[in-house]
Amino acid sequence: MESSPKVPAEVVANLRRLAHELSNSLETILQAAYLLNQSKLDENSAKWAQLIDTAAQDATRVNRQLREILRAQS
Repeated sequence: MESSPKVPAEVVANLRRLAHELSNSLETILQAAYLLNQSKLDENSAKWAQLIDTAAQDATRVNRQLREILRAQS
């Protein structure tokens, strides 16, 4: 099995920094979505709040996978 070529260390460091910053923003969105879902919302607003929560969880999963790939490059 061939290993993939290594990404330059400077690029990996920059991508890891960006992934970390993205994690911080996603955490804020997840917390806000959680608080929205705890409040009394009408049915339509509850659907939107759930959509935000689901999308933020998906983005968090993708970001976690990206960080794992970058860790393997170190």
